[in-house]
Amino acid sequence: MDRMKKIKRQLSMTLRGNRPTEKNLSELTDPVNTEDSAASDNEIVHEDLKMGSDGESDQASATSSDEVQSPVRVRLRNNPARKISSEDINKRLSLPVDIRLPDGYLEKFALSSPPFDKPLSRRLRRVSLSEIGFGKLETYVKLDKLGEGTYATVYKGKSKLTDNLVALKEIRLEHEEGAPCTAIREVSLLKDLKHANIVTLHDIIHTEKSLTLVFEYLDKDLKQYLDDCGNCIMMHNVKLFLFQLLRGLAYCHSRKVLHRDLKPQNLLINERGELKLADFGLARAKSIPTKTYSNEVVTLWYRPPDILLGSTDYSTPIDLWGVGCIFYEMSTGRPLFPGSTVEEELHFIFKLLGTPTEETWPRITSNEDFISYNYPKYRPDSLYNHAPRLDGDGVDLLSRLLQFEGRNRISAEAAMKHLYFHSLGERIVKLPDTTSIFALKEIQLEKDPDFRTTSIPDSVDLKIQVEDVEF
Repeated sequence: MDRMKKIKRQLSMTLRGNRPTEKNLSELTDPVNTEDSAASDNEIVHEDLKMGSDGESDQASATSSDEVQSPVRVRLRNNPARKISSEDINKRLSLPVDIRLPDGYLEKFALSSPPFDKPLSRRLRRVSLSEIGFGKLETYVKLDKLGEGTYATVYKGKSKLTDNLVALKEIRLEHEEGAPCTAIREVSLLKDLKHANIVTLHDIIHTEKSLTLVFEYLDKDLKQYLDDCGNCIMMHNVKLFLFQLLRGLAYCHSRKVLHRDLKPQNLLINERGELKLADFGLARAKSIPTKTYSNEVVTLWYRPPDILLGSTDYSTPIDLWGVGCIFYEMSTGRPLFPGSTVEEELHFIFKLLGTPTEETWPRITSNEDFISYNYPKYRPDSLYNHAPRLDGDGVDLLSRLLQFEGRNRISAEAAMKHLYFHSLGERIVKLPDTTSIFALKEIQLEKDPDFRTTSIPDSVDLKIQVEDVEF
């Protein structure tokens, strides 16, 4: 108690300016310094810190006019007896395990890096990554052109840092317009989305003439996978692909991110059978309810009826209709609603699910577009007749995805727990976000009959999309 009173009295006198600040505060820290010194000689140093605009600490500049050294801010130097390893740096900078560091980098990092028990500032992290080779065109070797659009070209490439294949999406920058908004949106979203079922953005390279996005490379997309197995995927594999699609989507939706362009061409698959969401060029972060979204989203065949009829008030259910269409396409080998115009697309939908009424879709009869099309009064047809390979649980899940109104569609998270996936076991829904479902021994992809291995033709753009419409 006496010591606490002394500390309070000293602080009070300091604040009133009665005693020199540095002397006063150093007296309060002396006991701490003494104890630490006893544990490790000459390891305590005073550290001047300033906070960057991102809320992380940066070393204060020696020329800073408002620099004030605080004797109570102390840190421990790196223990000189402990040698820094590649594993330490990989963990410190969140690098791939198989990365090859430049010669002499370990020693240089040991001298410039703050202690490992302290946060690394963004400035130092950027410098460190640049010294390793990130953010530089020469770090990657172009191998083959995979696709080309008006503003971007996608190449198959190889990283000199890991020897792994990568996909290089090279976006040409116009002096007057700068980077396309879709590219900016894709980068801003993907850098925060870390999940086993979402394509990984490895690097960003910005030069005067181009912006290059470096993605992980996957062998093919779902559309090509269907082609390679004669449009007949084994139902066990359909279930695994659908679960992974829902898993990646549930992760996005939990972070208020809408993909808005789900289709087989935007789902990438590797040899292991891992499926990953790609092309977030039309994705949108939805932090608060709004009615300002565009209805010119989602490829026509996978666009829900409420969006086709002009709605701009939508949320996460916009993606679940597309999931239903993809589920059907995997099960049958053919697209569900292959319309060439909005009117024809709606006609296909109503012919299968029935023409909506006030009972099945409240207020639909007052929609001007719906009235102008004047569709026949179709009765709903049974999904069993159109997807005979699906069992009862599969048809039930499909029907819950293909609901006219978004609010009536099952969510991605709820769909993962549907009885259709019961055969996969309980552990699959409890995996950490960054863990593949194939980490479980009981989860294995089966070999599809008549499956053929083909090289990706130039016409396929690997779905790190370069379609003209995306820009």
